[in-house]
Amino acid sequence: MSLLVTNGQVFTLGAANEVIPDGAVYIEGDTIAEVGKTADLIAKHGAAERLDVGGKLVLPGMLCGHTHFYGAFARGMAIPGTPAVNFVEILEKLWWSLDLALYDEDVRYSALIFLVDAIKHGCTTMIDHHASPNAIDGSLDIIGEAVKEAGLRASLCYEVTDRNGMDGAAAGIQENARWLKKCREARDPQLAGSFGLHAALTLSDETLENSATAAQGLNTGFHIHVAEDAADQTESVRKYNLRVVERLQKFGILGPKSIAVHCVHLDEFEKDILRETGTHVTHQPRSNMNNAVGLPDVTGMLARGIPVALGNDGFSMFMVDEMKACYLAHKHNTRDPRTMPGDVVLDMAYKNNANLAQVFFPKPVGEITPGAFGDLVVWDYYPPTPMSPGNLPWHILFGVDAAVVTHTIASGKVLMKDRQLTFLDEAAIMARARELAVEVWKRVS
Repeated sequence: MSLLVTNGQVFTLGAANEVIPDGAVYIEGDTIAEVGKTADLIAKHGAAERLDVGGKLVLPGMLCGHTHFYGAFARGMAIPGTPAVNFVEILEKLWWSLDLALYDEDVRYSALIFLVDAIKHGCTTMIDHHASPNAIDGSLDIIGEAVKEAGLRASLCYEVTDRNGMDGAAAGIQENARWLKKCREARDPQLAGSFGLHAALTLSDETLENSATAAQGLNTGFHIHVAEDAADQTESVRKYNLRVVERLQKFGILGPKSIAVHCVHLDEFEKDILRETGTHVTHQPRSNMNNAVGLPDVTGMLARGIPVALGNDGFSMFMVDEMKACYLAHKHNTRDPRTMPGDVVLDMAYKNNANLAQVFFPKPVGEITPGAFGDLVVWDYYPPTPMSPGNLPWHILFGVDAAVVTHTIASGKVLMKDRQLTFLDEAAIMARARELAVEVWKRVS
């Protein structure tokens, strides 16, 4: 199977970071084989299936460093009782009630909802963090099957926690270990895994130790929320006389294959530990603002050499919206317009997310270069001013919205053409999801 995408304004990103006017991308199987001028590639690969994008902007598929497919049914849901007044109450009233209400079919459709959203908005690689305490066993298989059906790529994990008892924690540990072994054996380029943990404030020393033991020999890291709210630090110091990152380091949770999510309330010593261990950090500005937990010191972490990528924490899969939030929120927070420039935001969304994805997947992503996965997003954006690799971030931040995505290609497959999904039946998925949501909401209330 081969595909030749022609007549695009191709921005490669990656190390080359060049623009190819009237450019073309030739994909063999799931991999980019050649990038160049349209006329040259038509002459060489004229027999390939051809997709003429009519001068539109062509970029690598977007990436998401941290998300929660399981949260799809929260959209529009009324939370019982009085409004939450802090982050712990948000967890208790919303997320810990919703995840308990999910059964197998709900898990499948919550994933499909997000996968439809990802295709429509050009996001081709995602790192998910799942929770369904009443449907743990096999839940990652259910999500994995949905990812395969959608034609996308995702790393999956199950959220281990003590909040539903030690049997629930043990089941979560087992689901992670089982999935990681399955991924290692299958070597499926669309699916990968890490070892999921909720957060330090819901994990005992015993469960952390059991998780670290179970992960031995699986060539994996951990995926855990870290100091998202000040309560995480308060509980850690009160119960264990250690700050969160210190405690995680004690149990071997950190490292170059691990993801520390949020990292809002860290001190300087904890940041040094993250740098020394090579741990990846992901930033979710929309979620941080929505939950009123504050913003992390992203600029300081990047200056230290900590790799900070960009996720969405279960918000929409149009990662440009997350980029815009990141660009604006930190300026507002510091009252300094020099904070978080556009090129740094673009690097977080593409370069740093791509480096994180390399932990899980066998080929590069986030760039249009030979040898990378054949992931492209086509944008119906005709710039009103000159556009170059140097000013591309500001064209994206100020000129692009979700409506401009016309085509999404992942692993060489056209998943959306002229804004129409080609593999998934969006109307049928959403219709069934609405039926399931009614029952899920009843269980929550």
